[in-house]
Amino acid sequence: MSGEDDYGDGYEGYEDFDRLALDRSGQAEAFDAIGDRYDEAFPYKEGQVAAGRWLAETLSPGSRVLDVGCGTGLPTARQLVEAGHEVTGIDISPGMLKLARDNVPGATFHHVDIVDLRVGGRCGPGGSREIGPFDGIAAYFSLLLLPRPEIPYALRALHAVLKPGGLLGLGMVEADVDDFAIPFLGNSVRVSGYLRDELRQVVDDAGFEIAGEDSHAYAPASTDVPPEIQLYLNCRRRA
Repeated sequence: MSGEDDYGDGYEGYEDFDRLALDRSGQAEAFDAIGDRYDEAFPYKEGQVAAGRWLAETLSPGSRVLDVGCGTGLPTARQLVEAGHEVTGIDISPGMLKLARDNVPGATFHHVDIVDLRVGGRCGPGGSREIGPFDGIAAYFSLLLLPRPEIPYALRALHAVLKPGGLLGLGMVEADVDDFAIPFLGNSVRVSGYLRDELRQVVDDAGFEIAGEDSHAYAPASTDVPPEIQLYLNCRRRA
């Protein structure tokens, strides 16, 4: 990785970018196949609900909130809509987006890749279909589906569409892995993660202050996914 492109975010020097776009296509196909079985495998989401509550209650009433990797819309998009916020959800899985529209008719959902949010990207600042800026962003277990070298760029893209002082709720799984394939509900998905000290540093380097954090041990209701430690960071964008 070297050099800066016209957008100033360094993607030009990221030689693997095109390959990673292809990898995301495979991820989308996996989640299309998984569909509503995702909520069956993760029926209890106390940690995510608590993290979403912080976001919903800390934001000013009627805030614009982006749900990144919204999945089926449950629980986060629905939780934010019920709290009175204006919610936009994005996902790369058309199947998940269909479920989200059915589950949360009060929100707006778009088929958008997170890279599209970068400065000059089609949905980012200055883009042809700009969807921001936002007062808050929820990114619960979406960035872990990216190869680890891309996660700092993704965080910078979120920083770009978030207003100064805006809130970011981030959920990750604590694991020292990079683009690691795991069996998941009869499909294969690729995941990445950090140990918590490194995650804190990556988030700080991307321009966010960490206002609070929490962790939960979680065992999915599935025999092919091992127990995990979920990390939740409550963040605020520095100006």
